[in-house]
Amino acid sequence: MTHENSTDVIDIVLLHGWGVNSAVFQPLQTALSEYRVHYVDLPGFGDSQANSDNIEAWAAALAKALPENAIWLGWSLGGLVATQIALNHPQSVKALITVASSPCFMAQEQNQWPGIAPAVLTQFHQQLNVNLAKTVERFLAIQAMGSDSAKQDIVAIKKLVLAKPLPTQAVLDQGLDMLKEVDLRPQLNDISQPWLRIWGKCDALVPRTIIRQLPQASNITDIVHNKASHAPFISHPQAFLDGLLPWIKKHQI
Repeated sequence: MTHENSTDVIDIVLLHGWGVNSAVFQPLQTALSEYRVHYVDLPGFGDSQANSDNIEAWAAALAKALPENAIWLGWSLGGLVATQIALNHPQSVKALITVASSPCFMAQEQNQWPGIAPAVLTQFHQQLNVNLAKTVERFLAIQAMGSDSAKQDIVAIKKLVLAKPLPTQAVLDQGLDMLKEVDLRPQLNDISQPWLRIWGKCDALVPRTIIRQLPQASNITDIVHNKASHAPFISHPQAFLDGLLPWIKKHQI
């Protein structure tokens, strides 16, 4: 979906998380309608062609395909990809928004870095092998917990997500490897663009406690949604937008 062509319309790029596709952002469409929004399927997800290379190749391909000087919002794995783009292709990123995302998703015992235990990712991967559609549905249901309209939210979003082609096993493996192996922590101080980091206090996949170990600077803003989990834009869309939209207005010029 794009906004009508206009030189003064701001481009916003939305990157989804692992196992789903851009249809998961349906709760944001109306609120972002004044912008030229690019609902992007990551390589191999939804309607996008697979790219079997690494996250830097993904970043290069997306930066090339999408407008420069855009505001990039990435959720979960999409946030990792958006961060890589901000680092490698700074001309593409006017401002960066990461939602329930980490520069290093896997827990690291040696430096007490909180994150996902390897066994959890392995289990989730095995469930996807057995029944991808059912696992995606279950995942979305978990993310909507806390919403007053959780059942309706899930019916609508599940229908949209599952209407697109499901990723192949190879693509799921590739995304899982990125979550396991990519670590952008050493490079984060190189991000000079305005950066909004949105967290769910109840998120078990990306603990908000990592905030203390991340860079703090004048270009960085953190918002923690106290009742939200891993997908605050699904579970608490109005509170999410109340934090997001003023920040976008501030940084769209």
